[in-house]
Amino acid sequence: MGFEDQRFSVNLSILFTELPLLERPAAAAAAGFTAVELWWPWVDSPTPERTGLDALRKAIEAAGVRLTGLNFYAGQLPGPDRGALSLPGRESERFRANVDVAAEFAGSLGCGALNALYGNRVDGVDPAEQDALALENLVRAARAADRIGAVLLVEALNRPESPRYPLVSADAAVGVVDRVNEATGLGNAKFLMDLYHLSMNGEDLPSVIERYTPRTGHVQIADTPGRGAPGTGSLPLADLLGLLRKAGYDGLIGLEYKPGDRPSAESFDWLPR
Repeated sequence: MGFEDQRFSVNLSILFTELPLLERPAAAAAAGFTAVELWWPWVDSPTPERTGLDALRKAIEAAGVRLTGLNFYAGQLPGPDRGALSLPGRESERFRANVDVAAEFAGSLGCGALNALYGNRVDGVDPAEQDALALENLVRAARAADRIGAVLLVEALNRPESPRYPLVSADAAVGVVDRVNEATGLGNAKFLMDLYHLSMNGEDLPSVIERYTPRTGHVQIADTPGRGAPGTGSLPLADLLGLLRKAGYDGLIGLEYKPGDRPSAESFDWLPR
């Protein structure tokens, strides 16, 4: 088992970015994909104009692809930010304003997964205060996700690229998942297992897969080093995806890699056809 028996979604916030946002769903469809995912596209606005939301919805529908994953507002991403929900003040308020907007948009397209990035540590703020705020906002997000029949995803990033992000291990992210589920009683918080980030943290990936596949709501991949397409680095992604399948994961695999110095459409030569 490996790539041949997997189903893939393509992340339109890191692939096909050479195209305007509204052209990316059709480009993904032309490349053979039926499922797409997105970071929150409006980095400066947690509550964009209805016309912008409607235009993106229509572009996804017209392309004939499914939106299967969407991030809540996370600040400047890509950029210096790593989420907003644990940041006291304005950014936390922006996250809260976004929760229902993002959930409504996701629900209108049948999207079943909403990802909430935790946010960086802030100088001069007690980490315990940030964690309490994070839990409050994650509970709010989990309830919004539940209203549209979706899961809430909590992701571990990697310390070398995100040194101020507190969730830089599978254990830390799953711990937050457990606290959210305990607080809501809904059981819809899940681990987002990004094999690139976990590899950059030096984790034992087969062990992570064995322990946490039953609590995983989504998987994303890129090769290491470099965050490129499978085969550009040293990560045995085909073998790892085989382990995931054996462990019971039958969901989509999100492609969240950089295409390099070529058009995105040319970066899928590793995929079996």
